[in-house]
Amino acid sequence: MFTQIQISEVGGPEVMKTVDVELGDPGPGEALIRHTAIGLNYIDTYHRTGLYPVDLPSGLGIEAAGVVESVGPGVTEVGPGDRVAYAGGPVGAYAQARVMPVAPLVPLPDEISDLQAAAMMIKGLTAQYLLRQTFVVKSGDIVLIHAAAGGVGLLLCQWAAHLGATVIGTVGSDEKAELARAHGCHHVIVYTREDFTERVRELTGGKGVPVVYDSVGKETWEGSLDCLQLRGLMVSYGNASGPVPAFEPGVLALKGSLFVTRPTLFSYAATRVELLAMAEELFAVVRSGAVKVSARQTFPLAEAADAHRALEARETTGSTVLMP
Repeated sequence: MFTQIQISEVGGPEVMKTVDVELGDPGPGEALIRHTAIGLNYIDTYHRTGLYPVDLPSGLGIEAAGVVESVGPGVTEVGPGDRVAYAGGPVGAYAQARVMPVAPLVPLPDEISDLQAAAMMIKGLTAQYLLRQTFVVKSGDIVLIHAAAGGVGLLLCQWAAHLGATVIGTVGSDEKAELARAHGCHHVIVYTREDFTERVRELTGGKGVPVVYDSVGKETWEGSLDCLQLRGLMVSYGNASGPVPAFEPGVLALKGSLFVTRPTLFSYAATRVELLAMAEELFAVVRSGAVKVSARQTFPLAEAADAHRALEARETTGSTVLMP
């Protein structure tokens, strides 16, 4: 028997319950994974609250690292004893072990620890597509990154700076400002006491930035649009403060023929070939030291509800990992 965190109704962290489950043998295209570290992501709270519906009862979590215990008939992508990590696939990562499809499993290089992998797979692959595909950041660009001290934010700041961009980041406190600066952010705006739109305009000589990376959502939507230069791109990839409100497309014309996209990792890593290519680039920048990854908070798996409370209260920085 293995323990797993499940929900049978949507709601606050209190709906998360620890249950015992018995796992069968993996079937064709499947593997049994024993988890060693499990990633916490904001999307987990969306599944828990029902913002992103899941069939109930349901597990939670879509990111983890571990060891392959056994594989089903015909599986060649991974084998018993392999260290692997995944970002995506069916929900259910909040567990000591699980049987899952092999398609999302990425073999881990020796230089990447299990703790690092659980801290970076979703966040790091998200940073990869945001910086290298959604908007291809190049040397000399100025980019605005909201939640710069968050899990994705710290990776975005480091990677964008490595690419030669000038990074402007927003954070909610002086402590988070110091953390963002230490991770490549050149100009940090504490939004609780500064108007980030005015500050961005000052920093860019009134021109604005070509791209905004916004995981906050409702609270920053209007201001983010006003930070963009002519034909700039608004990348809305999260809803930490709530979903972006409905808007008239005509506002994009009025503000300078702006572009808006709402990307997801699962669209960019839609095939295994795409997933492995993205992971290879992520692992390369981490191995080189250009992007440093660590788990800034860890919680026992049994305390996953407390981890959700801390995340939603914006009490965490960087990545949080659950330990089974």
